[in-house]
Amino acid sequence: MASGYLITGGLHLDGLMDTFDGIFAGKKKRLKAMKDSKVGSFGVQSLVFITLIQIGCILKIQNQIIIVLPICLFWGRFSNLFFIEKFKYLSYKKKSISHKKFWNGFKKESLISIILLCIFIAYQLFSFTSQAILIKFLILILIGVFLSYSIPNILGNIIGGFNGDACGASVVLVETAMLFMYAILL
Repeated sequence: MASGYLITGGLHLDGLMDTFDGIFAGKKKRLKAMKDSKVGSFGVQSLVFITLIQIGCILKIQNQIIIVLPICLFWGRFSNLFFIEKFKYLSYKKKSISHKKFWNGFKKESLISIILLCIFIAYQLFSFTSQAILIKFLILILIGVFLSYSIPNILGNIIGGFNGDACGASVVLVETAMLFMYAILL
């Protein structure tokens, strides 16, 4: 977990905290709270809860973390493709650059990710020795699709669009939900 925080500079966690501060600030103060450089109580609480859930899941998964973590990271980042495709960009300031400025549509943006996912699925289909493990794996793939679509959808509807903070929150929430699902099913 710490290495992920160091690599990203805590960017996604900052987005998580700002998003939760904005959600609980109310509709009129939402963007102002998300823009504020100070972290509020709901942001701190979200960070603590997410961190505890992730630690618990990692302790449960243990040796399988090498296989599980890349899958969770994949779905977390893939969720932003749904976010950007479906919602309008919310800006704190007038001269902000939107993710949509260079957006080529969901099909083009997700093509490489989907190809890599298909290669991974094909590899797993041929390497599993147990039918029960294969069924769990396929269920987890479907759960990944569901979570990477539904979490940004929920956030986007609550916030009224997306921005960098909401994208970071989506990444963290999807990763954590996938870790949780792996911890339950494995």
